[in-house]
Amino acid sequence: AGIGVVIKNEKNKVVESYGKYIGEQTNNVAEYSALISGLQKAIEMGGTQIDCFLDSKLVVEQLKRKWKVKEPGLQKLFIQAYNLSSKFSSITYTHIYREKNTEADKMVNEALDNQK
Repeated sequence: AGIGVVIKNEKNKVVESYGKYIGEQTNNVAEYSALISGLQKAIEMGGTQIDCFLDSKLVVEQLKRKWKVKEPGLQKLFIQAYNLSSKFSSITYTHIYREKNTEADKMVNEALDNQK
């Protein structure tokens, strides 16, 4: 599995993008890992108000507190993401379809290709 992160500024210009191989993981672990990595990077960059676009409906609904986090491994990642989100004055989570998430998907694919 891999993660892909694309960070844009308020003018929709890419200011940071990267991918990383994370080993054998479920897609939900990968989605949470990408979000956590992106939140950490946004904090390092001094971000205060962010909008997160994820292609995992599960992760988005869990972070919006609409769906329960039942799986113990995801509970730990949820708590980590939730704690990081408290460092922002404003944060939103929006589900987008994978076809609309091509920039982050490209970062994932590059990371996976480089691992082979």
